[in-house]
Amino acid sequence: MSLRERIGVDTGQRLSIAAAVEWAADNDVHYVDVCLDGTPIDPDGYDDEVASIRATCAENDVSLGLHTLSAVNVAETSAHIADAVDDYLRAYVDIGDLVGADRIIVHGGYHFTDDREDRVAASKARLRRAIEYAADAHPDLLLENHNVEPDTSEMHYVPVTLEEVTDYFDALAAPNLGWAFNPPHARQFPADIEGYFEALGPDICGEVRLNDNDGEIEEHLAPGEGTLDFDAMFQLIESSGYDGHYMLAFGTLEDMLDGREYLLERYSGLPSA
Repeated sequence: MSLRERIGVDTGQRLSIAAAVEWAADNDVHYVDVCLDGTPIDPDGYDDEVASIRATCAENDVSLGLHTLSAVNVAETSAHIADAVDDYLRAYVDIGDLVGADRIIVHGGYHFTDDREDRVAASKARLRRAIEYAADAHPDLLLENHNVEPDTSEMHYVPVTLEEVTDYFDALAAPNLGWAFNPPHARQFPADIEGYFEALGPDICGEVRLNDNDGEIEEHLAPGEGTLDFDAMFQLIESSGYDGHYMLAFGTLEDMLDGREYLLERYSGLPSA
């Protein structure tokens, strides 16, 4: 596939699965991610749409991903709520399998100032259960490296540092677990984009998520509005042999279509055909 065909759009909670794959087909987008949290996450609610979703994807060469909400704490330890988070992840797997999704993006959750060890342990255990639950399902799980929060924040995501991300993949290694690489998050740390990608490599990378920022705080800017060197980033990733997809995540749907054109037209060495 050309690079144009490999640059996808994350629709977030804006569209249902059925509407998202139709939109993708209408806009020559071949990779689309959807967050289900704007509606009840019930596999039984898709019975009437499964055939049309699968047909739209097949007829228009659309690869579908589901993106869990990072606000749902995969590191949850509280009674009742902890069980609900397991149910949440299983529901995403069930729906993804039902509609033919290729991937489910997951997160490690977050801890607070005085409970990191317990919550990281809970996070790894819960992700391990989700990986095992999804072993016979169609979609793979892709763990995203998260963004850092200010030191003064009470809440902190995991995994964020290169050491944490590497530790998670070492602990959870499985055939159906891959990496959702987020370069804007990586550049918040000294290892930067190059350090993260060289340490983890293209073999486990199932998606590269794209937006611009200034490398200091979490921002979802359009390409060109921040300081991320997209040319160097593409050269690094493409020269590694990575032939997977990229996923735009900023602004409106129209902003992301414009961003795709900006990237293809502006940066050297990027095929636009």
